[in-house]
Amino acid sequence: MRLAFTIQRHNPELDAAPHDETYRLDVTRGMTVLDALIRIKNEQDGRLAFRYSCRSAICGSCAMTINGGEKLACRTSVRKEWEPLKNFPVLKDLAVDMSSFWGKVGAIEPWLRDAGRPAAGAADFHNVDACIMCGACVAACTVHEVDKGFLGPAALAKAYRFVADTREPGPARTARLAALQGPTGMWDCTRCNFCVEVCPKDVQPMEAIIRLRREAIDEGFTETGGARHIMGFRDLVAKFGRLNEALMPLKVIGLSLRKFLHVLPLGVRMLRKGKVPMPWHSAMGSPERVRALLERERR
Repeated sequence: MRLAFTIQRHNPELDAAPHDETYRLDVTRGMTVLDALIRIKNEQDGRLAFRYSCRSAICGSCAMTINGGEKLACRTSVRKEWEPLKNFPVLKDLAVDMSSFWGKVGAIEPWLRDAGRPAAGAADFHNVDACIMCGACVAACTVHEVDKGFLGPAALAKAYRFVADTREPGPARTARLAALQGPTGMWDCTRCNFCVEVCPKDVQPMEAIIRLRREAIDEGFTETGGARHIMGFRDLVAKFGRLNEALMPLKVIGLSLRKFLHVLPLGVRMLRKGKVPMPWHSAMGSPERVRALLERERR
């Protein structure tokens, strides 16, 4: 069968903007996108640039956007449209500059401070150690799309891998969590789940970020807006058996007059539109059953 393949080409040194080029190729059963790219380069256009190495979904080099989704070319059957990974500068064609990616991984200190303790079991890492650093999760990340300073799902998942390691000394573990509290850290994730969807190794970076947040709260880092939101949500559900949306903002901003004045105009506009529920609604029936569930989850 002969198919037409559309590839987004771009050489920043020569081209003002990316453009599409179409190649036609006879394909066979079981052919992958990487197989097709290699044939196109060898048989039709030697200028085509892309990365690959192991061809076994281990090294992560061949990650790219295929039909709108971030995938590994070596394990994806042939389709029609291929583009470079989003959220990364293009070096040429399908090869992107991964410098910022590696910089963020390095920023979370990807090594142990003390390897003399007993090793953690693999189950304790929740599969985050399976990451092959392909960058697909960062390319799919909606936060990284608008804030290039965000550490990103790969680096944060790697951070959890070391937080979960029993060989890491307590002070070093606390320091790791403290370093992730500020802007661009763990609380910036919006839980869109795209990183989980595109990960070729089922690392589930978003779940690792959620576990980082739990560890941070347990360690006493409770003053960030994200931590206050989680704790306030839980407290209100425990008290009323359901969420009290009117009181929730007050749980997040606390006693800060400055923050209250900042959100007050929004509250007034919502009130005019009938979008503010009454804060004094009664608890639902049997809220103690909800409290019991929350306590069991905490344990």
